[in-house]
Amino acid sequence: MSQQVAVNSPFSVVFLLHIALDVPMAVQGLWSPLKLPFMQLTNTAIVFIKLYAALVAATCVMALLCFSLPEFLPGKRALAIGLCIYHVTCSTVLYNAPRFIPHSFGALAESYRATPEIVWGTLHGFVGLGFAVWWQATVQLTAAMARATKSQ
Repeated sequence: MSQQVAVNSPFSVVFLLHIALDVPMAVQGLWSPLKLPFMQLTNTAIVFIKLYAALVAATCVMALLCFSLPEFLPGKRALAIGLCIYHVTCSTVLYNAPRFIPHSFGALAESYRATPEIVWGTLHGFVGLGFAVWWQATVQLTAAMARATKSQ
């Protein structure tokens, strides 16, 4: 009998967190971008929102399909590092963006600079960090699988 190796990490939940964070924007951006709570939506901005929403919807589908795959597969690892870069970049952009969401969490939150853009950027940062943690947590398994396939 052959030995079976556990190839799914509990850290893979980060793929589902990506979906939870980005699917609302994908759905809203594709079906009714004018109802998004953004200021100064021009026709050009609406086209870019729809294009971005399509890209985000595609990454959500990819994340869902990769979630249950073994951790050592190169495609899953490539998607993870790509999503890590995406989330870290989104976090940086949102942190440095001027106010474009005309909502507030109240005067107390505003006094601590907790605006919707900052909170959204923080969530992207946590998901980006989650992908980096997933990468590091599964690198040993990937190395072990590479050694196992070389010895066969």
